[in-house]
Amino acid sequence: MSVTKYQVFLTVAACGGFTRAAEELHFTQSGVSHTVAALESELGVPLFVRNRSGVTLTADGRALLPYIQALWDDARRLEQKAADLRGLDTGLVRVATFSSVSIQWLPYLLKSFREVHPHIEFELLPFVENAELEEAVLSGKADCCFASLPTMQPLDTWLLHRDQWRVIVSYGHPLAGRDPFPLEALSTEPFIFLQEGDDYEIQAVLDSLQVRPNIQYILRDDLSILAMVSNGLGISIMPELELEHCPYPLVACPLPRSFYRNIGIAVKDKNALSLSTRCFIDHTRHWVGTHYSK
Repeated sequence: MSVTKYQVFLTVAACGGFTRAAEELHFTQSGVSHTVAALESELGVPLFVRNRSGVTLTADGRALLPYIQALWDDARRLEQKAADLRGLDTGLVRVATFSSVSIQWLPYLLKSFREVHPHIEFELLPFVENAELEEAVLSGKADCCFASLPTMQPLDTWLLHRDQWRVIVSYGHPLAGRDPFPLEALSTEPFIFLQEGDDYEIQAVLDSLQVRPNIQYILRDDLSILAMVSNGLGISIMPELELEHCPYPLVACPLPRSFYRNIGIAVKDKNALSLSTRCFIDHTRHWVGTHYSK
């Protein structure tokens, strides 16, 4: 039984239109429209409401969405398992990740991986919060995720790197280069705070130091914080990985005590991995171990 119709349905639902879905799938628009119409006829219910701005799911379409998603996920797992049994170096690995890993690791990691496994494809799923990354793996949307350890969900994990937190100041700041950065200055200097989700990693560092920062700005974007700090608008705290290849002139100073975020890779069940996912995890562990020390 062909399952392409389920992929088409899910893509149209995600894109909100036949044209964008056709571009995403490299299909013709008429082909996408015909496939959706055939699926609606097969199921006996309307799945989309057509309008000038695009399409939206009907109530029936919303009700069927999780079931069709499950069918499509199962079909991909079936294809992957069959490829594993045939010993083919092919497949799709869906990786949930966060910004610093996406920027600092993945371009180099994936390039070296493709030199060994050129036919394995990747789908990268960006998230901000650790809880979102874990849920993507737990729900089956992702085969693995990069995350801060320990995870809240019962996932199988491997520690990759201990990423040290640093105080960042502008290049010409009077306290630039202080080792360690004065504890009292963390309370008195204008502070640029990263708005965190449920992880509260920066807040945990400040709480452990019993510091109440003089918060002047609250932002959600790491790059914006780097730009503002470099222009002398305040200081902040960042993990070292965020500072690699930084486009702004900054100085990173040690905190009065050492703090780390433990970056790892997580899966739902390490004993039920596809061959392609296992190859990626093994390659990632070797690559990080070669370029970083835990």
